[in-house]
Amino acid sequence: MKKYLELNAQLNLFGENGEIQTDKDKEAAREFFVGPGGVNERTRFFHSLEEKINFMTDNGYWDAQTLRYFTFGSIKRVFQRAYSYKFRFPTFVGAYKFYTSYACKTYDSTPEDPHYLERFEDRVAMVALHLASTEDEAVEFVDLMMTGRYQPATPTFLNAGRGDSGEMVSCFLLRLEDNMESIGYGITSSLQLSKRGGGVALLLSNLREDGAPIKNVEGAASGVVPVMKILEDSFSYANQLGARQGAGAVYLNVHHPDIMEFLDTKRENADEKVRIKTLSLGVVVPDITFELARENKDMYLFSPYDVERIEGKPFADLSVTEHYHAWVENPEIRKKKINARDLFQTIAEIQFESGYPYILFEDQANQDNPVHGRINMSNLCSEILQSNAATDFAEFGMNRAGLDISCNLGSLNIANVMKAPEELEQTVSAAVRMLTGVVENTSIREVPSIAKANQYMRSIGLGQMNLHGFLAQNFIEYGSEDALEFVDAYFSAVRYYALKESNKLAKIGGAFHDFVFSEYADGTALEQYVFNDYRPVSDKVKALFGDAELPSPDDWAELSEDIEKYGLYHSYLLAVPPTGSISYVNGATPSIHPVTAPIEIRKEGKMGRVYYPAPGLSKDTLPYYKDAYETGYEALIDTYSIATRHIDQGLSCTLFFTDEATTRDLNRAYIYAWNSGLKTLYYARIRQQALEGTGVEECVSCTL
Repeated sequence: MKKYLELNAQLNLFGENGEIQTDKDKEAAREFFVGPGGVNERTRFFHSLEEKINFMTDNGYWDAQTLRYFTFGSIKRVFQRAYSYKFRFPTFVGAYKFYTSYACKTYDSTPEDPHYLERFEDRVAMVALHLASTEDEAVEFVDLMMTGRYQPATPTFLNAGRGDSGEMVSCFLLRLEDNMESIGYGITSSLQLSKRGGGVALLLSNLREDGAPIKNVEGAASGVVPVMKILEDSFSYANQLGARQGAGAVYLNVHHPDIMEFLDTKRENADEKVRIKTLSLGVVVPDITFELARENKDMYLFSPYDVERIEGKPFADLSVTEHYHAWVENPEIRKKKINARDLFQTIAEIQFESGYPYILFEDQANQDNPVHGRINMSNLCSEILQSNAATDFAEFGMNRAGLDISCNLGSLNIANVMKAPEELEQTVSAAVRMLTGVVENTSIREVPSIAKANQYMRSIGLGQMNLHGFLAQNFIEYGSEDALEFVDAYFSAVRYYALKESNKLAKIGGAFHDFVFSEYADGTALEQYVFNDYRPVSDKVKALFGDAELPSPDDWAELSEDIEKYGLYHSYLLAVPPTGSISYVNGATPSIHPVTAPIEIRKEGKMGRVYYPAPGLSKDTLPYYKDAYETGYEALIDTYSIATRHIDQGLSCTLFFTDEATTRDLNRAYIYAWNSGLKTLYYARIRQQALEGTGVEECVSCTL
């Protein structure tokens, strides 16, 4: 075993005096660099920055076009700024993840014999130069990343400024219409997006059910399952040069007649002809479904083919809750019924076996949607919630591209941001502009509906991570009154400053498409802030913000008026992804959920087990690092519920259960989440699955 692995493993052992040996992890990180065969030996040395730039651009490692926008003096200043921080990785796992997943390597490198061309500072400098429009802005972006206040999502951090780069966008959402041209477009688009490293979610709710007619021939349609099988094979084929399997998800409304067959594809004992192994599943649940379950009634499933024929709109563009009773009474709409409680029992059973399906609470997502249009699906990590529009097809081609969805993500490290809370506005402003740089530097013309939506909507998703780390290091229990008060104040302030920056950009570049039809245009989107004061009340939470002046209701009223007048540059601004590798690189706890253990055990390929300590872990903070399984779903959902009201999209909320949990416990959690106003639920994780390594794998697109 390599010495750095031995040192890292000592994290799992107490020292002679019963102390947690976090110092051994720092030694492991140092050994990873300076030990035999370490990073330093495997990194190519250049005598000057000019020599390095010439080598990297001449050989296609760095994008020469990125650097042509700046003078050499500007480029040198940006690199010097990055190196001035004398950066050291806080953990071994952070260093290991950066050099295995992000650092540029020579083309002849192999996992067993890597040769590095970039250090962390180089990657940061190139990302900053790629996304910035001026030298000063590039320096600002360097500061943002080097201080660990903001970390771009994996596709951006990996690809920005690279000559051989993929896309900077994390994942994509495509809707399918009930015709062969749309299905073909969805499959082709999935291949195009997957080969570029993106994860893709697809909406199946509009497809006619198994046994529906085709051209008046009864029983001709095969339903959604065969389409799922084609998609699974497509993602397996487009596997990013063999680096990993393509990542795909499909969403189906629970009132679709194929819903039970859809769920059964994830059963361990399903027939291989229908079993779905790698495709992720999500269900769309309207309020009426919960109401019927509460009353222990049957629920009707409606033919999408008939609904579209009668209503003149696709099934997914209509609210099942609003139309439910009319559709039940309409004899022209074919329907069948199942017991509502049986549906939720099946969902819980499938989650016990596989962790799936994700759950989208459709009506709550649309109630909180400030933008014109309807939300009817989410992404691979269930935090992207945006309106979409159908693509119109002729028999032999596309009449008009619709609006499909791309996710431009990056996350703030709450603990690092709160080291200087008085600079919160500048931090959020810079992060929004970095994400805007991703929008403006992306155009995937091979998928016209994605390119069009990116141009029209300019959607971004500013996320958060390290909530538990911040709370623990300030001796605050996760889910406590003080913790919830902090979440309320922090997330509302972030939204204010994000909207303020978007409004400033709109004054220069104009508002997003159809802004005039949004709830921002008449002020209703931000009414809660004009009539409620989310600034902290308790002395303990006030102290966390120091002298920072957080926005008051009067500030919100003024901003809302400014937005009504000048608009917003972005249709959507905020989303909280699960995060993963970026958390480890950043020395953070993932997303805003509790840690799964104070010292997390990770499996890293041929390395075997490695150990990741929670930030600031010590004897003093250990009691505040209660793990997610023991914390329970109530405290977790309470936290997400508070944050949700300040997020214009969604939050990737994983539920954690001990190995004593039953399907009844899962059903109680669904109801609690729905009653608490959550918009989505991500995976359900059972402790025994995690211990045995049989749980689901996280989405690479969002978590890395």
